[in-house]
Amino acid sequence: MATLICGSLAFDTIMTFEGRFAEQILPDQLHILNVSFLVPALRRDFGGCAGNIAYSLKLLGGNPLPMAALGSDGGDYIARLQQLGIDTEFVREIGDTYTAQCFITTDLANNQITAFHPGAMQQAHLTKIAPRSDIRLGIISPDGRDAMLQHAEQFKAAGIPFVFDPGQGLPMFDGKDLAHFVELATWVAVNDYEGKMLSERTGWSNAELSHRVQGLVVTLGAEGSEVWIHGEKTLVPAVKATAVVDPTGCGDAYRGALLYGLEQGWSLTRCAELGNRIGAIKIAQRGPQNYSLDLNEIKL
Repeated sequence: MATLICGSLAFDTIMTFEGRFAEQILPDQLHILNVSFLVPALRRDFGGCAGNIAYSLKLLGGNPLPMAALGSDGGDYIARLQQLGIDTEFVREIGDTYTAQCFITTDLANNQITAFHPGAMQQAHLTKIAPRSDIRLGIISPDGRDAMLQHAEQFKAAGIPFVFDPGQGLPMFDGKDLAHFVELATWVAVNDYEGKMLSERTGWSNAELSHRVQGLVVTLGAEGSEVWIHGEKTLVPAVKATAVVDPTGCGDAYRGALLYGLEQGWSLTRCAELGNRIGAIKIAQRGPQNYSLDLNEIKL
């Protein structure tokens, strides 16, 4: 069984600001905001939601199939995925543009400021989803707007159940668009902030949203996560991290675990428990794809 992961492949430039953003931004001067953050630490990582989710799912023993677009500079990413044993059949190379680039600055309170250049991601809709016997699960994660809209329709037409995970792509859509995504999806996964925005734009509470899908998952960071099924909420306790080093990619690590559990036919609550554990492991390492898992210790 394979899981089709629609989303971005990107290069992440990650910087650390050794202070707190709140101390550098004057609330009464936001209309003329002009700030600069000294970032002594900088590194470049493989990232993007599709890549990060595929990495997590592969570590757990799943079979991810990322569907994404890379630019003319994406050769190293293709090679990396293949070295990890991740099939690149649905990774399209676009020759006249750059791979998506994400520039992330994190402060000492783990707040983040992100700038994103979509690059080749804007052409991700050129790759289509069609029914295939070995693909029985999917996810729509942040991607080009057209790709997210079209792939959701194609998942539904192909009869492939999927998770709708709008993430940072959520602001691209109005309430009508988001309601349609929910109608097409089998499950919805958001963080707490995204959940509030989704509710505001659709006019549906978490309880109401959960009646329209098989389940709604809301991640709460250090507070764990909520699972909503048919209007009923279950709080899944957090797993304490051994260290809090870098939150980049934690949500994607969680979603890889969510997909693994769904592949196995687990309850959504059990999937969320694993997601909390993998997120806690990831946050103790820098970068979205630099952690490792001891499957014996995790006891799947």
